Amino acid sequence: MHKLAGIELGGTKTVVVLGAPGRIDERLEFPTTDPAETLGRAVEAIEGWRDDKPVDAVGIASFGPIRVSREAADYGTMLDTPKQGWAGAEVRAKVAEALACPVALDTDVNGAAMAEHRFGAGQGCETMVYLTIGTGLGGGVLVGGVPAHGMLHPEIGHVRLRRAAADRFEGACAFHGDCIEGLLSGPALAARLGTHPSRVDPENPLWEPVAHDLAELLTMLVLTVSPQRIVIGGGVAGRQPHLLPMAVARMPALLGGYLRDCTRERLAGMVVPPLLGDDAGPMGALLLAAKAFEGHVVTA
Repeated sequence: MHKLAGIELGGTKTVVVLGAPGRIDERLEFPTTDPAETLGRAVEAIEGWRDDKPVDAVGIASFGPIRVSREAADYGTMLDTPKQGWAGAEVRAKVAEALACPVALDTDVNGAAMAEHRFGAGQGCETMVYLTIGTGLGGGVLVGGVPAHGMLHPEIGHVRLRRAAADRFEGACAFHGDCIEGLLSGPALAARLGTHPSRVDPENPLWEPVAHDLAELLTMLVLTVSPQRIVIGGGVAGRQPHLLPMAVARMPALLGGYLRDCTRERLAGMVVPPLLGDDAGPMGALLLAAKAFEGHVVTA
């Protein structure tokens, strides 16, 4: 029986698991600090689970931007990221060197998308998007059930979209100001709403421009990726479940009757919360580990 480990490396917290695709046997969570401490704790946890047998492979589902091409000399290296101290961190190489086993790496949102596609809300979908709205805003895209890669990986959080006419919030992204991450991430919403988003009543009109921005993002994804399912996870969506139906209700008007299939009812079935909850990322990491062990790494 293969012994697999997964690391979900998030901007705020890291989750390390032992198990198999669809099953988590051991789990450890801790804050994501600097690369040396964080990766060191992850390796230490995995080594502690060895029971006289080292792990056969490890999968890493990481925040980014990070190099996901196996052909690149800096495969698995963190690129320019707002997470202080992480730019240039050799994430995959450090774990592979310490554990001496195959290690596969992809983005955290691609990992979550893979898990939801295999075990959760994306089952049966050839094309799907997994969005997470939390400390940042990211999106994983699966086409034919496989993560979309190209020059890099999708950076959905940093696109710019049409703003609500009366909305003057300047945005909170250090790179782009009012890109979608700068409008909808947890820190952006705290600045925009004047308090933590979980403390704002669902009936508060301050949610109106927020719902508009989310609807613009979802509409853009429908028009560009043509997904069968858009799964939305993360702390913001989880704590404010009213936000998804508010945004979906605005999508038909934004589409302007262009796509007759995109009725409000159809869209409500397309834009859904995750079935796996907080397990999506770690389960995606275990799927990556399984592919690494089989020698068919999905990040190729």
